[in-house]
Amino acid sequence: MNIDPTTVFFAALAIFVGWRLWATLGTSAGAPPASAPVRGPFPTPPAPPAADRWRGVAEPGDPLASGLDAVAAGDPGFDATAFLAGARAAYEMVTAAFAAGDLDALHPLLGPETYADFSRAIEARTAAGRKMTTTLVSLDAADLVEANAQDGVARVAVKFRAKMTSSTTDAAGAVVEGSPGEIAGHVEVWTFARPFGARDPNWRLVATQAAH
Repeated sequence: MNIDPTTVFFAALAIFVGWRLWATLGTSAGAPPASAPVRGPFPTPPAPPAADRWRGVAEPGDPLASGLDAVAAGDPGFDATAFLAGARAAYEMVTAAFAAGDLDALHPLLGPETYADFSRAIEARTAAGRKMTTTLVSLDAADLVEANAQDGVARVAVKFRAKMTSSTTDAAGAVVEGSPGEIAGHVEVWTFARPFGARDPNWRLVATQAAH
């Protein structure tokens, strides 16, 4: 599968921006009674969140739902469905960029520590004269598994289930790891983070781990 990181990034960004505009412009303030003196804006108090606000991604009362409530409290425009769409795009982009050794593409998508880890791995591979080829065959699932807000930063973890082919060759072109024709299943949990109030709309990948 050939992935154009730029196209995918701006598609995900368009979804995010469209949602934020709707969230901002799609609400209206309540009007004061005719007899009341007008001294300024009278916004309607926000309604309490619906018990099923995370329908399809978290069950009411689950720790995940409580974590998503905390994220939404700090970022009222947060939408779990749009976030998952962006996370899926990020998975494809990061997977492709890491295999290609494209640090410029990885930089805006990763947190500082994760970027440093990826950079070291790519530099070691390059120094050894090795080349990695990865093809994402299918991204079968992306599910929210954890969310929290702490110290002004939202963190949301997603479990991905994917199938891909991957192989590494040496300077002579001999395969030293993996197999170019073997499709393998991959299950990983990726954690994304974003400070509340940040101008940058991107969530950055801050941790990865293998899962079952």
